[in-house]
Amino acid sequence: MTPTVRSSASSGRIRSAAYASKVMSAADAVKFIQSNDTVAISGFASAGTPKVIIPALADRIRQVRGTGANFTINLLTGASVSPDTERALAEIDGIGLRMPYQSEATARKKINEGRMDYVDIHLSHVAQQVWTGYYGTVDVAVVEVSGVTEMGELVPSASIGNNKTWLDVAKKVILEVNSWVPEGVEGMHDVYYGTALPPNRKPIPLTRVQDRIGQPTFRVDPDKVVAVVETNHRDQASALTPPDEVSEAIAGHVLDFFDYEVRNGRLPADTLLPLQAGIGNVANAVLGGLDRGSYKGLTCYSEVIQDSMLRLIKDGTVAHASSTALALSEAGIEELNANIDFYRNHITLRPQEISNHPEVVRRLGVIAMNGMLEADIYGNVNSTHVMGTKIMNGIGGSGDFARNGYVSMFLSPSTAKGGAISSIVPMTPHVDHTEHDSQVLVTEHGLADLRGLSPRRRARLIIDKCAHPEYRPMLHDYFTRAESLPGAGHTPHILGEAFSFHQRFRETGSMRL
Repeated sequence: MTPTVRSSASSGRIRSAAYASKVMSAADAVKFIQSNDTVAISGFASAGTPKVIIPALADRIRQVRGTGANFTINLLTGASVSPDTERALAEIDGIGLRMPYQSEATARKKINEGRMDYVDIHLSHVAQQVWTGYYGTVDVAVVEVSGVTEMGELVPSASIGNNKTWLDVAKKVILEVNSWVPEGVEGMHDVYYGTALPPNRKPIPLTRVQDRIGQPTFRVDPDKVVAVVETNHRDQASALTPPDEVSEAIAGHVLDFFDYEVRNGRLPADTLLPLQAGIGNVANAVLGGLDRGSYKGLTCYSEVIQDSMLRLIKDGTVAHASSTALALSEAGIEELNANIDFYRNHITLRPQEISNHPEVVRRLGVIAMNGMLEADIYGNVNSTHVMGTKIMNGIGGSGDFARNGYVSMFLSPSTAKGGAISSIVPMTPHVDHTEHDSQVLVTEHGLADLRGLSPRRRARLIIDKCAHPEYRPMLHDYFTRAESLPGAGHTPHILGEAFSFHQRFRETGSMRL
C-alpha cells in the first residue's frame, strides 16, 4: 500500500520544502517497516523517544497478525527508551532481538523467559558494532528531532544517543518532528563527525568538558528520508523519588571522600575533576549534596543529566555539564523548558560514542560513580543480573567509565528486599566489573577505598566498612575459614560455599542464616 502524503507541514518546524513534502500520518509512515526489519530508534533514558510512530507500529503489527501472518522486528536503541514505547512492542511479542539496554518490566520478563533475544553491551561499543555489521543491515531508522533547517539538516531534541549512527547507516529514515521541544534547544548539541573505523582513527580533539568539536545538527541523505511525521508530545518524565536516609548516608561518605582526596593532593581543591554519575536516586543524592561544600565551577562528563544537575548549574556549583541525554522528572522538564536559553550555555549534548568514549574519559580524568546490585568481598561487581541469572537492565555505560575513570566508585544500599538480600556477598555469581576496575565501594555504612590493597586486605575492609552489621559475622566467618584452608591461595574461597548466600535466598527467601 502506498502511504498517503500531505501537501505541506503545519508546525513551522520543518523549514525545508523537500522534507515538508514528505509529511504524512504515523499510520502511513509505519508501512515502510516490514516484518523482520532491523529498526533503530532514537531515545535515551526516555528523552527523545519517538512518541507516535512506535504506537502506530504496534497497531500495524496487530493488524498483520490478525491476517494470520507473523510480524516482529529487531530493535536497536541508544539505551533505555520510554517505558510506554518499550511496553507497546514487548507486550505483543513484537521484538525478536533487543540491543543494547532496557529498563521496562514487560521486556525484562520476556528476556528472562527466553522469549526475546537480548544483547547487553557497553554503550560506547554500539556505534562501532553497528557500523561493522554485527547486527546486519539497519533497515529503518526512526528518529525524533525538534526541527529541520532550510538546508535539510536536523535539529536534535532532548537526547542524541546513537542517532548520528542510525541516520548514517539506515537504508530508510522516518523522522518524527516534535514541536513540543522548545526551539531554544537548538545550539545545545555538539554532533561530532570525526570518528572512523580502524585503521583510519584519529584522536578525538576534546580536552575540556565544555569543548565543542562538531556541529549543532545531524546530517542525513535526503533521499533516504521516506516519511516525516509531525508531533507535539512531551517526553515521558524519568521517575525520581526524594533522597532517603540511606541515599543521603551514601552521599555523605562520597563527599567526605572527595574532601579526603583534596587534602591529599589527588584532586583539585575547588573544581575536583569531571564527575560522572549513573541514573537513580543514589546518584542524584550524591550530586545534590555537592552544593553543601566549598566546591565551585565543577564540571560533569556523563551520559545523562538529572534534576540535581540543573540545580547545581543554576546555583553556580557546576559550570558546565556534558552528556548525551536529559533524564529529568516532570519538575526538571518544566525547569529546563522555562530557562532553556540559560541552560543552553551550560549544557552540551553529544553522541553517546563521544559521551562514553574511553579515550575521552581517560583524558579528562573522570570520577566515575555508578550503582551496583552486589559486590563480593574482593571487589568484583555485579551490576546486571539478579541472583546471577536474571537480567535487570543492562551494563549501560558503567563499564565505559569504571574501566577508564580516574577514580571508579560503585554505590549501593547494603541490603535489599527488607534486609533479605545482602549487597556484599562471598562471591558474585555474575561479574560485570572485575576487582581491577572497582576502586571504591560505598554503602550507607561506610566507604572502602580498595586502591593499593591486596585481595585479603580488600576483603576485610569491604566486610567492615560496607556490609550490613547483620551480615558481617557471616562474611567474616566465611573469609576466615577460606583463608585457613591449606593452599588458600591469593584470593581465598571455599568453592562449595562461594554462592551459599544466593542458594540460601533461593531456598528460603532470605540470605540470612
